[in-house]
Amino acid sequence: MKSINHLVLAGRDLLAMREVYERLGFTLTAQGQHPFGTGNIIIQLHGTYLELLSVTKPRDVIEHAPGEFSFSAFNRDYLARHEGFSMLVLGTSDARADRAAWKTAGLQTYAPFDFSRQARMPDGEDVTVGFSLAFVSHPQAPWLGLFACQHFRPQYYEQEKFLTHANGAHSVREVWICGEGARDLAGYISTAAASSAVPVSAGRTNIATTTGTIVLARDEEFRRVFGVAPPHPQDGPHLAGLVIGCLGLDRLPKSDLVKHNGHWVVPPDRAFGTAMVFTGTQ
Repeated sequence: MKSINHLVLAGRDLLAMREVYERLGFTLTAQGQHPFGTGNIIIQLHGTYLELLSVTKPRDVIEHAPGEFSFSAFNRDYLARHEGFSMLVLGTSDARADRAAWKTAGLQTYAPFDFSRQARMPDGEDVTVGFSLAFVSHPQAPWLGLFACQHFRPQYYEQEKFLTHANGAHSVREVWICGEGARDLAGYISTAAASSAVPVSAGRTNIATTTGTIVLARDEEFRRVFGVAPPHPQDGPHLAGLVIGCLGLDRLPKSDLVKHNGHWVVPPDRAFGTAMVFTGTQ
C-alpha cells in the first residue's frame, strides 16, 4: 500500500495563491523553482504536503515526447483549460520498480524522470533536493495527473516550523476523484496505489493509502459532502477536492469559509478551482 505523497494544486498566479492560502491560515515555504519551467510553494502537513504550482518560466517547459511524460507540459496545458487540482502524487521508495510493476499490470507507463534542485534546510545548510518520478496515465482520464515520487531528502518536507498552521491543519484525510466514469477507474487507481478498492455505497468507492483515502465518487456524493458540484465536469474523471483534518476547528478563518454538514468548506471559486473541506481529526 502506497501513501499520498503530495497533491499538486495548479494556479496561474503563484503570488495570488500565496495570499489566499496564507489568509486561510496555512504556513507556507518560500517559493522554489524547478529546472523545467514550473515554480512552487509548499504547504507541509503530517505525512503529505500540498504543492501550489504555476508555470513561472514558460520557455523552460519540457514538451511531451514519445514514451516520455512531461510534468511541466501537463500542468501548462491543464492551466490553459482552468486552474485546479491537477495531480495526485503517490509516495514510493523505488520509482523504477513501480514503473516496472505498473507496466506488467498493463498500465500506460513512461520513461523514468529524475531531477534535483537546490534548497535550504532550517539550520541554513544549502542542500540538493532530489527526486525520481514514475508517471502513469489512463486514456479515459486525460486530465487526471498521477505519478509516484521517490524523495532522496524527505526530511526537507517534514520541517517542524512548517508543520504548524494557524488554522490547525494537520493532515490530508481524503482525496476526491469525480466526473463521469470516475468509479470506473477503481482498478487503475487501486493498481497504482497497491491497495484494494472498496465500494462503500452506490455513489462512492474508497481506496486506502497509508496517509489518507482516495475516494472515487459520483457527482451527487461529492455535492453531499462538499456542498458544491465538482469543479471541472468537462474534464471527465478528475481530481475535484480534498478533505483536510484539523486539530480542532476553532482556529479556522470562518469569514473565508462556508459551513456545510458540520464541516467548513472552501468552494472552488475561492481556492483556484479546488474544493477543500476542513474537518476535525479523529
